[in-house]
Amino acid sequence: MVNSRARETTEAIERLYVSMRHLFYRGFFKPAGISGESLRSLLMTINPEIYGTMGVPNKVELDGLLYVLDRLPEGIEECSFIHLTSDEGFEKGSFEVIVPKKRRRNCYRIDEHQMNIEVLLGRSEIYDILTHLTFLYIEADKIRKLAFINDENDKPTRAWKIIEEVAKGDKKLSRKEKEVALIHLSSLLGRTFDETLNAYNNFGDDSNPDRLFKIMYHLGNESFNDYKKIREREVHFSAILRERVGHHFFGEKWANKVKSVLAENNMQMRPLHIISANMHSVKNMLYANDSIGKKPTKKVDFKMFEEISNKKSLQEKVLAHSQEAGLIYIDDQSGSNIDVQIIDLAKTDLSNTPFADMKYSGEDVIMVFDYAFGEQAYEIMDELLRPYEYGGEVYTMKVKSISIMGKAGILMGEKGDIMIPTSHVFEGTADNYPFENALKLEDFEDDELQAFEGGMVTVLGTSLQNKDILKYFMETSWKAIGLEMEGAHYQKAIQVASKIRHHISEDLFVMYAYYASDNPLETGSTLSSGGLGLTGVKPTYLITLRILEKILASGMNS
Repeated sequence: MVNSRARETTEAIERLYVSMRHLFYRGFFKPAGISGESLRSLLMTINPEIYGTMGVPNKVELDGLLYVLDRLPEGIEECSFIHLTSDEGFEKGSFEVIVPKKRRRNCYRIDEHQMNIEVLLGRSEIYDILTHLTFLYIEADKIRKLAFINDENDKPTRAWKIIEEVAKGDKKLSRKEKEVALIHLSSLLGRTFDETLNAYNNFGDDSNPDRLFKIMYHLGNESFNDYKKIREREVHFSAILRERVGHHFFGEKWANKVKSVLAENNMQMRPLHIISANMHSVKNMLYANDSIGKKPTKKVDFKMFEEISNKKSLQEKVLAHSQEAGLIYIDDQSGSNIDVQIIDLAKTDLSNTPFADMKYSGEDVIMVFDYAFGEQAYEIMDELLRPYEYGGEVYTMKVKSISIMGKAGILMGEKGDIMIPTSHVFEGTADNYPFENALKLEDFEDDELQAFEGGMVTVLGTSLQNKDILKYFMETSWKAIGLEMEGAHYQKAIQVASKIRHHISEDLFVMYAYYASDNPLETGSTLSSGGLGLTGVKPTYLITLRILEKILASGMNS
């Protein structure tokens, strides 16, 4: 039974992406039209864990809604027309930039009914946005059906009138009146009062406490306007976006800038270690002790890193000190949204770090770049590893190692545990990328954390997985330990560059390690249930420690 549901899900995911790709190249679609209904039907077939009760007609999904709205621009629920664009100069107008809470993308409210979303990270970002929008339209139509009595007059229910009154803010409500309104809202949403009160607090803040009422009202109202043909909802893709996607437009600009900075600092022919990770752990591991005046210690102080994660003043202090000590920070302006740090190990004092005993004396260079998103990983790694011209000469970089540290969904452990992949399998295809990982299970023996070793699935989108397909990958001979979105794309670019096009030497080592941001098989541990918080500090820094140990050891042996 699980296998048949897994096959059904896999087929639906493939069809969903084919449909999305078709609509993208067509240029627009109507969410209430035939194409929009097709996307909804496929998403309902998949019924992803992250979207909770999406498939229940009389229950509005609250956790999934918060997850989605954190990744879309504020006010999108009020807009009938969504335009996906490239970087087309909107910042030169008087439009206010809207940046979603949990995604680095610029969005612009063009007028009362239109929202423009800049897409710079490639197809994966387009698929991600369309999946979230499809979920949003499913919930909006659900709200409309619950809010209006289904007769020829489509008369609003009493609960809807009260929700509208609160959303429009026509009068100030007392605490008692607000609680009465919340009871009516919970009745309409098919949720308990407790669940609705929780959501009210999670959605709102001091400046906009009634945000939950406003979101529900606008979603239902826009759906009603579409249903009555007053104003039909539409999703558009700009011609510039369609022209640029797949052509490495932003990735090439990003890679050229990075390589020019290396050359300007005479590092273009030095041994290079590339790390895809966050922007804090390598920097903190090498510079934090000196920055905040901590005495040398052989043990890694995870509590100190937790404290730095919590205090912006300490973060700024470490960054300022690291730059004084030689770290080069590239604030990305290419549109790729990937910042870069370059660290010259020949100029880095390791005496007050966990690596003091290693007596490193090489001249290797470490380049750390921020997380990529899905297919963007292939674009930026492919462009980065290409030879480049500087001062009339063509240089091939001396890449000694490539490390990928990220967060992923774990299938057989808990939030905060560690995954060491031995291969990446690309979901929905027969593509597979086995490799020799320089990081091993024994590198992560720890009393508090578990570590798992095995194959990982690179998925088309984390928001499209359900328990059936995940159990299939875990329990059958695939024996997958987790899922993420970039691994196969990175490995494809590394293998092409080293084994086929010979842009870099074949004699490099790779290190992949992930910490578990969620367990999609556990209710209450999915991505929509919230982030890791300080639980993620120890696995992040333990992985960073092991990567740096192996990099420094390779420099000592060369």
